[in-house]
Amino acid sequence: MSVTDISLTTLDGHPTSLADYSDHAVLVVNVASKCGLTPQYAALEQLAKDYGDRGLTVLGVPCNQFMGQEPGTAEEIQTFCATTYGVTFPLLAKTEVNGPGRHALYAELTKTPDADGQAGDVQWNFEKFLIAPGGDVVNRFRPRTVPDAPEIVAAIEAVLPN
Repeated sequence: MSVTDISLTTLDGHPTSLADYSDHAVLVVNVASKCGLTPQYAALEQLAKDYGDRGLTVLGVPCNQFMGQEPGTAEEIQTFCATTYGVTFPLLAKTEVNGPGRHALYAELTKTPDADGQAGDVQWNFEKFLIAPGGDVVNRFRPRTVPDAPEIVAAIEAVLPN
């Protein structure tokens, strides 16, 4: 199955899929509002602004699987992201990224190895997966790699359609 074929739901409850972004590069990030890494939202928003016109979509995926660090409702998550970090990029419904309830999107994404060749479970909040236009998962960056790190920026620039 291609990641573009997987059914997704937006934070406000509408159906979507990565096919809606098939002509874009997509940076998929599992996010949380009460994590030590939460300030990465600011850099993710900056990437979305800097590269949106060139075909990058940042896609946030709230997840409450890591020490309950995303306990909010959809409305609370949206309000927090917008008011605290000015987030304008799309957010999906709260999703499980590991374990028996792992969403089909993450079943596919977690097959992708990181720079050290390690695939498998998401380690923590703010793990990043880069999908090239057309749907190939091309990079995986672990949570502590900040969104504006040179290796992420270079990987994004390498797959931008514009």
